[in-house]
Amino acid sequence: MTTVRTQGRIAGVTYLGVVLTGIFTLAYAPGRLIFSGDPAATSAAISANPGLFDAANYASLAMSAFFLALPFALSRFLSPYGANASRVMIVFVAASIPLTLAAAAQNFELAHLVRAGGASAEAVAAKLSAHNRWMDYASIFWGLWLAPLGWLILKSGAIPRVLGLLLFAGCAGYLANFFGPALYQGYEDLSFPGWISKAGSIGEIGTCLWLLVMGARGSSPI
Repeated sequence: MTTVRTQGRIAGVTYLGVVLTGIFTLAYAPGRLIFSGDPAATSAAISANPGLFDAANYASLAMSAFFLALPFALSRFLSPYGANASRVMIVFVAASIPLTLAAAAQNFELAHLVRAGGASAEAVAAKLSAHNRWMDYASIFWGLWLAPLGWLILKSGAIPRVLGLLLFAGCAGYLANFFGPALYQGYEDLSFPGWISKAGSIGEIGTCLWLLVMGARGSSPI
């Protein structure tokens, strides 16, 4: 029991690394540097805050490293409840890493352009568009890996099963937000995508915090 609990806490620490670096590189820094539809303002903001942009770029690399390690840490105590599901979880996470790194490469190139003084509005817009496109592709796998994780949680009872259900909602949210706009023109005006996304966020952060504080529980399979 102690071993399982400790394995859970190790996974929780790893998950916390994903969450903290993700918040910084995906939310905090872009909120201060990236102005959608205004590449000139974005270039000016990056020029005025080069350290913040660099930190966000390196944080994206750290996020990728933590994320790649996470399914392996989770599999240490979840794989007995589904070896194939654990492998699928690892494959989905691994598939996202090259896409995330491709997105990061666009930002590193943008940082170089701004420093060199050659960042025209068109160049900035092109780099931001490429970055967003790669991140959109990565988001498919950010969603898909939550399905086997949610299933393993439901089957094992290693953490509260309600979090597993929320992770399934998170999977649906990621996929809906990627495919929805292409399938339905008024998708962004609907209310349920935001609700699903929030449910998924609660599931992921809740899973992280439970593992960090409580560790994994002993088996109570269904």
